[in-house]
Amino acid sequence: MGKPLLPELIARTLIALVIVVCLANGAFMIGAPLAWYHALPTVPATGPANPHFIVDIGLAYLCSGAVLFYGVLYPEGRWLALVAGALWLTLHGAFHMVELADGTATFARFKADAPGVLGPPSLVWCALAILMVRQRITPAGLPRRLFLSVVDRRTPDESSYFHEIARAPGHALEKFMHFMPATMHRHTAPPDIFHLTRIGATLVEDCGPCALTAANSAMTEGVGRELINAALSGGHRLVGDQFTAFRFGQAIAGQSPDAFTLGDTIEHKFGRHVRLELAMTAALVRGYPAMKRGLGLSKSCAATQLRV
Repeated sequence: MGKPLLPELIARTLIALVIVVCLANGAFMIGAPLAWYHALPTVPATGPANPHFIVDIGLAYLCSGAVLFYGVLYPEGRWLALVAGALWLTLHGAFHMVELADGTATFARFKADAPGVLGPPSLVWCALAILMVRQRITPAGLPRRLFLSVVDRRTPDESSYFHEIARAPGHALEKFMHFMPATMHRHTAPPDIFHLTRIGATLVEDCGPCALTAANSAMTEGVGRELINAALSGGHRLVGDQFTAFRFGQAIAGQSPDAFTLGDTIEHKFGRHVRLELAMTAALVRGYPAMKRGLGLSKSCAATQLRV
């Protein structure tokens, strides 16, 4: 959520460097295979030049670069593309290590090749590690067991219906995991007004655990505890833009005509994109309590202590 911060920018930069290497090397191998063969001092030691095989490997580099390019455009959501793009590069590097281990390659040759064959996949995996440690990747694509264990640990009140979705046939959980990031889309909107809109919409749905989940999400983005508790208690102590955002969420969830005037106020102050982000989260976050209500699992706000 939000614009990429320095760690995410570093991750994207690392991947971009690998893309440049893959595309440049691939183009060189395809366009001038014999020139490439003689340009790298360690390559002739592997055997006579075979232009066909050199072009084959060049195509593999181009494919890796293309897949990584697709992934770097949205690494948080396309992290599986980064894994796929790094796979051949990783196996290529591992093969060089096998050659060193079985004596096919000397240590001097391996050392000379290492930056080119081990460096690119290492940079991609480093970038992926940054995104994962910062919990910036979308849940879609995570192994089912891992995803459910995270849900059980972080939001135990929410876990029962996730497990029920997981047991449903037809890849229901995987489809639902693609829906989840859309409910939290924030790029331009300030964190406080975004999450107050989200909490306001959730409260209208009268699901206490859902409201607390929205509140905890706000806390992870640095929204103050007192501000969140003011929203959970009904928003009466909120003022200014924060109150407007809270009421905007309520109006959208309650299908009130006030949503038009409140939205106009927000758009005039923050711009059309912010209005879109607030409207999007207010509209979609209602899917969680609606789903739980449909399954007979919803717990009223009145039965839950709404405080963080």
